[in-house]
Amino acid sequence: MDVPVPPDIEIAQSVHARPIVDVAGDVGLHAADLDLYGKLMAKLPLEIATRPVRGKLVLVTAVNATPAGEGKSTVSVGLAQALRRLGTNAILTMREPSLGPVFGIKGGAAGGGYSQVIPMEDINLHFTGDFHAIASAHALLSAMIDNHLHQGNALHLDSRRISWPRTIDMNDRSLRTAVIGLGGHPHGVPREERWVIIPASEVMAVVALATSRENLEDRLGRIIVGATEGSAKAPVRARDLKAAGAMAMLLKDAIRPNLVQTLEGGPALVHAGPFGNIAHGCNSILATRSALALGDVVVTEAGFGSDLGAEKFFNIKCRVGGLNPEAAVLVATLRSLKMQGGADKKLLAKEDLRALERGLPHLEHHVNNVRQFGVPVVVALNRFFTDSAAELKVVDDYAAKLGVHVVLCDVWERGGAGGEELAREVLALLDGGTAEYRPLYRLEEPIKVKIETIVKKVYGGDGVDYSPSAARAVEYLESIGLAQTPVCMAKTQYSLTDDPSRLGRPTGFRITINELYGSAGAGFVVAKAGDIMTMPGLPREPAAEKMGIEPDGEIVGLS
Repeated sequence: MDVPVPPDIEIAQSVHARPIVDVAGDVGLHAADLDLYGKLMAKLPLEIATRPVRGKLVLVTAVNATPAGEGKSTVSVGLAQALRRLGTNAILTMREPSLGPVFGIKGGAAGGGYSQVIPMEDINLHFTGDFHAIASAHALLSAMIDNHLHQGNALHLDSRRISWPRTIDMNDRSLRTAVIGLGGHPHGVPREERWVIIPASEVMAVVALATSRENLEDRLGRIIVGATEGSAKAPVRARDLKAAGAMAMLLKDAIRPNLVQTLEGGPALVHAGPFGNIAHGCNSILATRSALALGDVVVTEAGFGSDLGAEKFFNIKCRVGGLNPEAAVLVATLRSLKMQGGADKKLLAKEDLRALERGLPHLEHHVNNVRQFGVPVVVALNRFFTDSAAELKVVDDYAAKLGVHVVLCDVWERGGAGGEELAREVLALLDGGTAEYRPLYRLEEPIKVKIETIVKKVYGGDGVDYSPSAARAVEYLESIGLAQTPVCMAKTQYSLTDDPSRLGRPTGFRITINELYGSAGAGFVVAKAGDIMTMPGLPREPAAEKMGIEPDGEIVGLS
């Protein structure tokens, strides 16, 4: 990256975007097929997702996250742009950003540099209102739970066993644990309550995994909100509260995929936004299916590294959606690999062959993670101008021994032009036809067996330990019919272990499951390892401090 690149927002605002009806025309859609949200955004009809599949699916994943940054979303956008430059009818599918990280420490999630989706400001802020609809549906269920308690509690719901939290799309640590219903009888039943951020809401997971409006309402009805009083502990569901219909009504448009465009004018479907470390980390099935019906190659990304987002993409999303991934891109940087090898994060721009060599087994582990799902992979090495020729040769030589190609990627600085070599490599993998996608475990296996499979095969751990409450939860979940579902692991994104400080390729470790609970609407069991928060907090200097709006309405400081 040899020349200064303007801030993301300046690049996004400098582009003369195409009318979204013209973008839709590139994939055979007409203005009558769209519900427009201004000139640059539109909702697609659900019918498109039911059309026959014509495209091939490519996953973009990464090594474990580091402060050095890997650029997975940027590579996803850049790859889609590069494929279109080569004459391929490619469509990008991505998740929607959450306001919490946007105003917190991470910033926006629309890509970066000259590989972004636009309108960047709208996508990072209120977009088409999907997150607000999800928050409203979630809040409705919360309100109906407490109203049921106040109105006599005919279902005998135990207020101490309510598992349904409240939600807000902002990082607010003060809401992790609270007491509600104070002020006497007119104001409800006092009880403890907690909040989760919207990307951790089960309603978000339901929207991302629903395959139709009917399926959406059925999944919403299955949501478990708590358990009954006494020793029976029978689950109480949203359908018992007669909430599913109204919740589905609030989400009638939110489940429809959003069509926007890349900086180079190519089509992009940005829809749903579950986090990758505490949820399943993938955009919606409906968006991916729609893209596969309209495009010849579909580029999608999954949250964080292959141990989190990719594992859930393969074991959960592809299984539920009947998807058949045929190639994968593993994103890394020399900086991140050096940090995995123990280099000081303040000195990552300096050549350090020893740290790089120590970090390469981390790269190998993620390559093998993807391969064990039967999907061929190429490594995309995001290039920095400080990367030395000697360091690049070390990576090339190591990758050659693994039988995997490493492609230098300049999409942040050069857009699609900087990803054409990567695009050619991806097309070669697709033409090779070697993919034989397969999940790692059978749904019929016990919950503990599925968790142990993930820990041993994906993380490289020796085994699993359970807290007493987690062990009891396994028995309870199996007793209420959640034994034969996928497992959604919630753990740190910074390490293959449950300890964020253990970088590189650790061995001889075990994973401790502290909490286990059912997301019956989403259709999986969540296993939490380590200190994982479903409600993040703001940093000492939130990104929001640098944001604002000019007198002419132009947004500044968003990146």
